[in-house]
Amino acid sequence: MPTNRIALITGANQGMGKQVAKELVFDGVTVFVGSRDLARGEKAAAEIGEGAIALQLDVTDTTSIASAAERIRDETGRLDLLVNNAAISTTRTDVRDLSELRAVSKASTVPLDEVRAVWEVNVFGPLAVFQAMLPLLRESPVARVVNVTSALGSLTTMAGPDFPYRSTFEPVYAASKTALNAVTLAMMIELEDTDVKVNLVSPGFANTALVNFEGMESAEEAAREIVRVARLGADGPTGTFTLWEGVDLPW
Repeated sequence: MPTNRIALITGANQGMGKQVAKELVFDGVTVFVGSRDLARGEKAAAEIGEGAIALQLDVTDTTSIASAAERIRDETGRLDLLVNNAAISTTRTDVRDLSELRAVSKASTVPLDEVRAVWEVNVFGPLAVFQAMLPLLRESPVARVVNVTSALGSLTTMAGPDFPYRSTFEPVYAASKTALNAVTLAMMIELEDTDVKVNLVSPGFANTALVNFEGMESAEEAAREIVRVARLGADGPTGTFTLWEGVDLPW
């Protein structure tokens, strides 16, 4: 493994993305802190400390993604780790809590524009970033992609009639994570005979802006599995979907 690993984390200016960046920088990794708003990214990078580099990156903007890839190539020549973390649960500003958000996200009534907007970030965004960064990952002797999903995206889990959170499955956020899981599987299959490893991770239920700060775990606690998998070396597994070490999730 390179001693000077280079990583890109999308949506790293806050929440779990920022926490993962902080822990990787502590390990000595140079981390590009992807942020749609450059000023917020610069603030986060300054708070994280030396080794964190703010990078303007809007995962829904192909020009922004291409510029980010070009900058990483110009400054480092390769990428060892891509963490696709950026995600949103809604674009709506008129909902007060998760309960209300679920009520307005039902398959029978949710506006299709809302579904498209969330999927643009959560599904097409990671795929677009992956495509742009793959040439840089191929330049690394030990490359890894970590896609951050949610246990809500597991169809096997959610289809179980006795699963306590079955009623929370909806076509906006939850189904976007199911789609991300499918996209990740396609990445895994395409790259399984290469040196680029791909892993899918469901973090904990973090108390972050993504869930209107209604989560039950701190960002530090919730990010544990992302950090663990991000730290895996050449001998680490590929093609996994985990909640924690040794705890696999069904697709």
